[in-house]
Amino acid sequence: MSTVVAAGLLAGFLAYAVFAGADFGAGFWDLTAGGAERGRAIRAHIDHALGPVWEANHVWLIYCLVIAWSAFPAAFAAVTTTLYLPLGLAALGIVVRGAGFAFRKALVHTSTQRLNGAAFAVSSVITPFFLGTVAGGIATGRVPAGGHGDPLTSWLNPTSLLMGALFTAMCAYLAAVLLAAEARTDRDVLLERRFRHRAWWAAWVCGALAVAGLAAMAVDAPRLFERLLSTALPATLASLLTGAAALVLLRRHSPGLVRFLAGVAIAALVAAWGVAQAPYLLGTHTTIQQAAAPTATMVTLLIVFAAAALVVAPSLVLLYALQQRATLRQDDHL
Repeated sequence: MSTVVAAGLLAGFLAYAVFAGADFGAGFWDLTAGGAERGRAIRAHIDHALGPVWEANHVWLIYCLVIAWSAFPAAFAAVTTTLYLPLGLAALGIVVRGAGFAFRKALVHTSTQRLNGAAFAVSSVITPFFLGTVAGGIATGRVPAGGHGDPLTSWLNPTSLLMGALFTAMCAYLAAVLLAAEARTDRDVLLERRFRHRAWWAAWVCGALAVAGLAAMAVDAPRLFERLLSTALPATLASLLTGAAALVLLRRHSPGLVRFLAGVAIAALVAAWGVAQAPYLLGTHTTIQQAAAPTATMVTLLIVFAAAALVVAPSLVLLYALQQRATLRQDDHL
């Protein structure tokens, strides 16, 4: 039963990586769009794409937090008492990002608009970076079972920093592909070309960081490295192939297919990490079963899974479908 709940938690991480990752990546391209005049079209396109859906993606983060502290309370406490610095910075980034995105449209003065726009863009970059360092600290076993590990070296190490950079690059890649597909739907040839080029560059950066991360992991977390290239190899290859296919098909095929392939690429990479980590929850010293809550709690959580599948999932699917059909307008959201 604990393994089933852990699989449900991994599914939440997959959803957050894909949907929120696209939002964070859009903020990265907002940050690098250039000055006010040069980046105006890119920022307007990002606002149009994110406006109706960006807040909804926090559902997945809340889901993951609630499941983690309910199903695996000891492991959750160990993570939060060790990695509280990157977790706190990521949480701050989420709050600042949301405030910046909302207020930059409501304010009338150019200077305050730029300040809030910068807050949105910068926090969209640092948030996935710090979340990646948290994943690196957990994967490399730097979170003790009893918690209260080293607050600095637990995430300030080569593997964690490379995973943070990889998470950021993955978000940038996903957002570039989705924004290029969105521009193709809008028949904006110039924006489509600009985001297609960004997607290619982001893909190359992701590849380089993934290789560097594997090299660091071979020394820092040999078990995880070995399983990524054995047990989790199908998911790793699926990520590589679908990510490359999204880039190749971006110019020729339907935007819907491209969006699907890009999302699968990111989800498969996160799934590869989850498969390689199992059956351990923390490093190689705390298994899923050892960290699990009592059976009654697990049964309750399975009931919650069923309720969420019946209520929340269809609502979000409808929201995303309406957004892709341009039924929702940003003004309606505001």
